[in-house]
Amino acid sequence: MVKLNRIYTRTGDKGTTGLANGERRSKADLRVEAYGTVDETNACVGLARLHAEPALDAMLARVQNDLFDLGADLATPPSEEPLGYEPLRVVAAQVQRLEAEIDALNAHIPPLKSFVLPGGSPASAALHLARTVCRRAERLVVALSANESEAISPEALQYLNRLSDFLFVAGRAANRDGADDVLWVPGQNR
Repeated sequence: MVKLNRIYTRTGDKGTTGLANGERRSKADLRVEAYGTVDETNACVGLARLHAEPALDAMLARVQNDLFDLGADLATPPSEEPLGYEPLRVVAAQVQRLEAEIDALNAHIPPLKSFVLPGGSPASAALHLARTVCRRAERLVVALSANESEAISPEALQYLNRLSDFLFVAGRAANRDGADDVLWVPGQNR
């Protein structure tokens, strides 16, 4: 269990931060950027929850908890040395739950005939913002995984990829199942 007694420690005053395994890294390190952007995604999801209907809010609450799991996963690089505890990792069941929720939400939404512009309702706009931040987190995790010395679990990357899909579909669901979607009209303002 996490216990935070002091909020400021001064250990980051020179531009470094501690990973979960105790290793110090630059605050500009790609791993720190990746889990920091996951945290940004979580904040955006929290904003969307302020406008969500109860059923969607419950889904988003689960997502927020998963995003903390993902942050812990990314903040704990795999190591040959024993940590003294079992590191928290995203698991396939979390990805599968997102897929089931995407399918349930999408079952009531008509297919698209154009791209959706972010907007319509406050909930939808906030969910689209969360989706774009999630995509940035995904790009950072992909870049991190390309480094041979930085192992990333496949489930962590799968979760982010599926989450952006979930947030898109949730945005449409929040727009009265797509009825209030704002559609892109190519070349409309030429």
